[in-house]
Parts: sequence; C-alpha cells; structure tokens
Amino acid sequence: MQWHQVLGFVAAVTPLTLIPGTSFTLVTQQVIAGSRADGVLVTVGSACGLLVHATFAAVGLSALVMSSAQALTVVKLLGGIYLVWLGVITWRSARRDIEVTRRVRWRLPWAQLGGFGQGLWSNVLNPKAASVYLTLVPQFLAPSRPIAPQIATLALAHAAIVLAWLLFWTSVVAAARTVIDTPRFRHGMSRLAGTVLISLGVRTATAR
Repeated sequence: MQWHQVLGFVAAVTPLTLIPGTSFTLVTQQVIAGSRADGVLVTVGSACGLLVHATFAAVGLSALVMSSAQALTVVKLLGGIYLVWLGVITWRSARRDIEVTRRVRWRLPWAQLGGFGQGLWSNVLNPKAASVYLTLVPQFLAPSRPIAPQIATLALAHAAIVLAWLLFWTSVVAAARTVIDTPRFRHGMSRLAGTVLISLGVRTATAR
C-alpha cells in the first residue's frame, strides 16, 4: 500500500472521528464518574472495536451483514439497546451510590471489563463503524494487492486517530474535573451523559 493512500484515508476519516458520538460521551462520563484511567480504558476499548470491524470486513462478514436487511436490523437493535442501557445506568448513577452502580454492572457478562468493555461493545455494535470499512476503506485499496494487509494498515491508522483524539479529550476532562469537581457537577454531567447515550441508542436502533 502506498503512503499517499494511507494519508488520503487519514484525511477522510479524521473529521468523522472528531464528531462527538458514543465513545466521546462514554469517555466524558467515565472520567467524571471515575478517573482518568477509566477514560483511557474506554478509549482503548473503542480502538479495539474498530479492529474487530476491520477483521469482519477482511473476511467479508460485514458485507454479509450490510447486504442483509434482517441481519443489519439485528445489529442496529442490539447496538441501540446496549446504548440505551448504558444511558439508563449512567442516569441512575447520578442519584445512586457508586457501589450500587458497580453491583449492577457486575451482573452483566462484560461487567468485569469495565470501561474497556463499554468502549469495545459500543463500537462493535455500531453499524456506522462497520459502514466505514464497507464504504470508505474500499476507496483506498489497491485491487492488485492482497486486501487483508491493506485493511489492517488502514485500521491501525484509524485506531491511532481514535486513540489520539480520545486520549486528548480524556486529559481535557480530567483537568477540568480537578477544577470543578463538585457533587452537583458530577450529578449534572451524569444526567447529561445518560441523556446523550439514550438518544444515541434510539437513533442507532431506528436508523435506516
């Protein structure tokens, strides 16, 4: 793969990455409710979720899902339900003791993964993330060369952009928290993050 193809992909995918979405909201919520380390875990999980989509694209699974209306509907519903659940838990954590929230999370299959699991699954169950590797990535592939290594190269570049952006945002939120870390602020941010996650979940589940 030529370097100019990678740079072209980076230029195309960077604006999409900078648009606030699920990962951005989760990082904000985790840093406010927990610590900088929690935001880092969400960031790493989100990046790993992109690598899962890249793997699916390389073996053709994403193409199969996107070409099947039923399969795509299932992915949208699962992703939407997951985000709504995260939003509800975040909203409730604004008025519940943190230990109660931790016990609720522990009962779920991915609870032991914590922030990493949230970041990972929010990306894996996001059909828009899959569409990047079905619509944008193919434009930067050379048909005359093996496809899998090219997808891997672009996926690593994409993950690097996500890591850089979300780690930067983690630092910004962590720095702001040291200045305005009050119970009222945490309460308000948890409610705001929960509302955004629920909205994103509904939009994901109902998107056409």
